[in-house]
Amino acid sequence: MAYPAGTVAALSSAAATVFSIGIVFLGYWGIHESTQWHFADVTVAILALAGFICLGLVPWLATSPVDHPDDDSLIRHARRAFLGGVGALWLAIVVSIFT
Repeated sequence: MAYPAGTVAALSSAAATVFSIGIVFLGYWGIHESTQWHFADVTVAILALAGFICLGLVPWLATSPVDHPDDDSLIRHARRAFLGGVGALWLAIVVSIFT
């Protein structure tokens, strides 16, 4: 199945937008505070970093060269990485709210 024109640009810009929202969340949450971290704080930081790694991989996966022009496997992987990154950041936000 061929993806619509603009899929790579849309996926990459959406990943960049969510990445920047995640950075704003970490700044508001207080990752820079000097108090001792608890288990919930480490969990939030690990989830956020995992989300950032996934979101950072999205443009790389979406724009990597493929052997055949009809091969969309890397776009599918980029979409999964985007979903994983958004999910991890949302989990980080939920953990930070309820702890």
